[in-house]
Amino acid sequence: MTNVISRVFGVFAAVRFPKKIQTFINKTYVKLFKIDMSEFKEAEYYESLGKLFTRDLVKKREFGKSENLLISPCDALITELGVINTNCQALQIKGFLYSINALLGNYTLKKDKNRLKGGLFVNFYLSPSDYHHYHAPCDMKVLKATHISGALYPVNLKWLNKKAELFCENERVVLECETTAKSRFWLVFVGALNVGKIRFLFDENIATNAKKSGGYYRLYNDLNLFQGEEMGFFEMGSTIVFLGEKDAFKPLVKKGEKVKFTQEIIAVKK
Repeated sequence: MTNVISRVFGVFAAVRFPKKIQTFINKTYVKLFKIDMSEFKEAEYYESLGKLFTRDLVKKREFGKSENLLISPCDALITELGVINTNCQALQIKGFLYSINALLGNYTLKKDKNRLKGGLFVNFYLSPSDYHHYHAPCDMKVLKATHISGALYPVNLKWLNKKAELFCENERVVLECETTAKSRFWLVFVGALNVGKIRFLFDENIATNAKKSGGYYRLYNDLNLFQGEEMGFFEMGSTIVFLGEKDAFKPLVKKGEKVKFTQEIIAVKK
């Protein structure tokens, strides 16, 4: 049912109402979610609610490039971070663990999952008020993309505190990646209620929240992205999970911290 609701909401968000009505809808949304529009065009500029959700930055954010530092891929709240335990589990929220094996799905090799025991996890929550695009945290190579079908439960704090293994139940796209130093990490893009699509600029064939669902994977040869390069966007707020192999990454942020795209958040240890 949540998938149907999200598809219906996606249709509504794509409707271009007459200018006065659309302006009212957009300004109401901005006011309701207390959105800071200083880095974006004014609310009345956007032709639909969906266009407002996926608004582009009009002011470029500067950052110092470094092979030893990962920047935040998005604007988000760090809901949890820490060490992946020996059972290959991470914290969804205090009191709720989730399985990394289940999160990554059957298309990720067991030996690669085992690399994550003792590694770093960071959960990023993108609220409805956040900038919805995501970017490469470092100069990196994308090795594989896996789509895993599932439900579309909300991923806000209320739901994280009441539904176990929420990330593992929701639809998601898993990117297996590598730094220039060959350290392996994964980025997991988790769908949520009212997320129309999870989009990737480097592969428009990755289809999420579709009527026909199912799991599949795609391998890439020489798919290299530069630090800060746009990777894609959510058509509404959602969650990104960073998973880094053992002894390779050190967090520079804390749980409960609000981070911004381009902020340095993780140090590369090797």
